[in-house]
Amino acid sequence: MLRSIITGTGCYIPPVIKKNADFFTGSFYGGNNQPLTLPSEEVVKKFEQITGIEERRYAPDNLNTSDIAAISAQLAIDDSGIDAETIDQIIVAHNYGDVMKGSTQSDTVPSVASRVKHLLGIRNPACVPYDLLFGCPGWVQGLIQADAFCKAGMAKTCLVIGAETLSRVVDEYDRDGMIFSDGAGASIVEYKEMGDKPGGILSASTRSDCVNEVAYINFGESYHAGSNSDTRYIKMKGRKVYEYAVRYVPEAMKGCLDKSGVPIEALKKIFIHQANEKMDEAMVTAFYNLYGIQQAPEHIMPMSIHWLGNSSVATIPTLYDLVCKEQVTDQRLHPGDVILFASVGAGMNINAICYQCV
Repeated sequence: MLRSIITGTGCYIPPVIKKNADFFTGSFYGGNNQPLTLPSEEVVKKFEQITGIEERRYAPDNLNTSDIAAISAQLAIDDSGIDAETIDQIIVAHNYGDVMKGSTQSDTVPSVASRVKHLLGIRNPACVPYDLLFGCPGWVQGLIQADAFCKAGMAKTCLVIGAETLSRVVDEYDRDGMIFSDGAGASIVEYKEMGDKPGGILSASTRSDCVNEVAYINFGESYHAGSNSDTRYIKMKGRKVYEYAVRYVPEAMKGCLDKSGVPIEALKKIFIHQANEKMDEAMVTAFYNLYGIQQAPEHIMPMSIHWLGNSSVATIPTLYDLVCKEQVTDQRLHPGDVILFASVGAGMNINAICYQCV
């Protein structure tokens, strides 16, 4: 049987570390453009209690989203052992394109994927690069698209990347800005004959709600009234996002797992978008509750948010690469393990993939 297999992974973790203590001297405002009443240090400490984020990574000034995407891609290519000229599609998930340090203007012409192809030195004209805008679930959606193109006979090898430099579009006066970070993760997906051997993408599910939910995450003005009104920053209605995610992500995860035919007891790991520790824990608990299980198994959910923050589309591929390379404490993957990828983000969009390791 032909299946889409992840044969190589790579990630780029930026070297610039921004600790929570670095925000103690900041000034935070609310959506009403008024200063928060709590001292900044207390705001930051409450933020850490809720999100679990202790520090995050920012890209150096000389690197853009396309640069770090290409770095992670080369590592994935090397890990897979393929010839880069055999890649049929380069799918790059992001939200803001290349954003120069000191600017919030998005640059997506040419596309980030085209720039990645250029940086990798791929000359094959049959290799098609394109960008995918799907919010934080973009990398997972990229895997779904790669699998679909392979099944349609239009590709055999795809490079799927999630990359972002959110540090360049955050409002320094918005406490939610402390959530976001930079990073890139990549995977090589090959369509291979598996015979009777298990493995590969088993099932997927996607949902989108764009009525009342469409602006839960958006681009808006600074919370500081004295800032330039022509400049926009990433904004989030935190409570709305939390409620939406906890209600609908577990349902999508269950729908995906049920479609695969794999029993819940056989699930080994859940790689969930690293958005907020408490929210991720609530989603996984709710997922198991749907099966009548009150508590999720220990070590079922690897986490990286404590030291990497929320790098949007890069969180899952980065975490997956770290676990594959045994760089996360008490987390290992073995051939035959069934895992779930699941994410939620701007749109609002949700998706999940059930995958069996080879």
